[in-house]
Amino acid sequence: SQKSFKTKQKLAKSQKQNRPLPQWIRLKTGNTIRYNAKRRHWRRTKLGI
Repeated sequence: SQKSFKTKQKLAKSQKQNRPLPQWIRLKTGNTIRYNAKRRHWRRTKLGI
């Protein structure tokens, strides 16, 4: 579909953010992060752009 460069950049950023937490981060000492709380499902939550 036709999209502007700005829209494309925003989609690319969102795509990069939407990934699980790396497993090695969970192994850090004193770590409390278990999973990526900001995961987004393409059908459930829309970006609003």
